[in-house]
Order: sequence, then C-alpha cells, then structure tokens
Amino acid sequence: MRKFDEKYCVEIFEKLLAADSTTGFYAESQAQLCRILDELGYPYQVTRKGGVIADLGGEGEALAVTAHLDDIGLMVRHLNADGTLNVCPVGGLYPFYCMMENVRVHTRDGKVYTGSVCRTPNSVHVTEEELRVTPPDFRTNVCVVLDENVKTAEDVRKLGIETGDSIALEPRFVYANGYLKSHFVDDKACAAVLLTLMKAMKEEGIVPSRKVYFYFAYYEEIGHGTVVLPEDVKDMIAVDIAPTGPDQNSDERKVSIFAKDSRFPYHWELTSELRRTAVEAGVDYVMDIFTPHYGTDCDPSIAAGYDLRHGAIGPGTANSHGYERTHIEGLRATYELLLAYMTK
Repeated sequence: MRKFDEKYCVEIFEKLLAADSTTGFYAESQAQLCRILDELGYPYQVTRKGGVIADLGGEGEALAVTAHLDDIGLMVRHLNADGTLNVCPVGGLYPFYCMMENVRVHTRDGKVYTGSVCRTPNSVHVTEEELRVTPPDFRTNVCVVLDENVKTAEDVRKLGIETGDSIALEPRFVYANGYLKSHFVDDKACAAVLLTLMKAMKEEGIVPSRKVYFYFAYYEEIGHGTVVLPEDVKDMIAVDIAPTGPDQNSDERKVSIFAKDSRFPYHWELTSELRRTAVEAGVDYVMDIFTPHYGTDCDPSIAAGYDLRHGAIGPGTANSHGYERTHIEGLRATYELLLAYMTK
C-alpha cells in the first residue's frame, strides 16, 4: 500500500481553502481544481451545474467516490441605511459560529471586499446587558461591517455591492501537533484526501480493481450536489466529515464508516464490505450513526432515483459547521480505507 503523503495532503488542503466557494459561488475553486487535475494527469468532465468528475480508470461496474468543495457561508440580503450589510446564511451556518469572523464579499462584477461579521450593537462597554442576554440572530442583530469608509446604503452601492452577492468566511487554517483547525474541514479536508490518493496512484501506476470516478461536487451543503451521475455508476461512496459529540463513536484520529444518517440507512452490503476491508487492512475505524441533522451527497443521488449501492466514510471532526478540527491520523485512516477498498 502506498504510504499516505501527509505533507502533500496538508498543502493541498490549505490550497483548496484559499479559493472561496460558498455554495453557488464555485468558479474560482472549480478552475483551481481543474488545474490540479491537469497537473496530476487525470481526465475529467465538468457538469453543467459545476461539478468535476475525474476518471481514475479501471474496468467493470463503476464506483463513484464523492467529496464536496462548496462551503457554508453568507449572502448579502439587504444594504442597511448605515452602510452595513444585512445577510442571510447559505447552508447550515449559525450566527454564533461566525461572530467576529473576517469575511470576503464577492460582487457580481468580480470585485472583492473584506469585512467582518458583527453584532449590532457591538460593544460590551456600551451595551453589555443586551449583548449578554440576547442571542445573535441574522434577522435582527447581526450584520457584516465592511472595511470601507461607508456610511449609507448608497455608499455601499457605489462600490458595486448589491443584494445577492456572495460572502465567504476566512478559513483561519492552523496546523498544530497533527491537528488541522479551520473553517471548511467539511469538506475540503476530504477532497484533499482524494487528491492525495490520486497523486499516489498516478506516481505508483496503481490501477483500481474496478472502474472508478472521483466526483467533486459544489452543492452538497444545500442538498443537491450529485443528482447527476455517470450512467455506468453502480456503487457510490461519499467521503465527508464524521461529527464527534455525545453518543457518537467518531474520533478525530480514526475513520468512521457510516451506518445511517438523518435520511437513510446506508446500503447494508456495501457498508459491510467497507467494514471488512478496514479489518483486513488494519485500518483504525469505528462505525457510527449521524442523526438528526446530517446527510451526505449519497442522499440526493438515492432520492433522484439512481439504482445503486451507497456508503459513506470520513475522518472524525469536532465543531461541525463552526471552526472545525480533525487530525492527520483521521485523514490517513480515510486514505488507507479508500485505497484498500478500491484496489482489493
């Protein structure tokens, strides 16, 4: 088995983070991904909706492995009279998970402005009681403050900012003692694992034991990332984060094999095959169930009517949809399980 290239995986993860890709705003990230695939030497196709499907070769009934590159974020809802931006969430971003985060506002004509997510009012020295007892709410007391000298809605409009512009949170990536801390571990860390595996297979001349596609999707966070698949796909594995928490088995240093999420149980036989592969390959794994607020890109494919077996795996990850954390050993275990399954 080709050893996991930790250095490359971390570097490519940081590179993926640098391209903002709040769901629906994917052009920069897609172009970056296509350049990486060109460098690795894999053929790929781009879907009309924006997904990128790489062909890893092999023969026989096809397996699609998917990870998504879209992120949760914000969108400009309204230009406030005082020059701040009223915003709404894109995907499952809660206000308490983004207070005082730095952001980038992307306009429709390609301009980029920086700012931060703030409470209104915003100073503990002035309105301590209100800040302490009133929870943050995008509808009433949370806004984006631009790093620009703007005092009115018209000042903001003159910059080219309007309703519907995309807002991305600064990832704030830190790598310390094996722990990867950042916004958007979900799911750019898993996409980095897939690209690391592609690099290893290309360099070693490893051909999968069956036909394999790697599908990088851009609408997973709102539930329709992979509603179109290549016609020959018979099995599908989503690679996504495994949230840690009370009553969960998931561990940041291990790969989780998903038995069920909030919508469906995963396919019994495929899930059992993944489990047997982990045991045979000596991969550090756990089985886990994720309810009531979790799903993967397998779900929309099943809901779209595809006749396929579906499964999901991924590294244990803390603080899901916030400032997330996982460990390099969890990424390594995910890599090892996927490689073992694809080549057995």
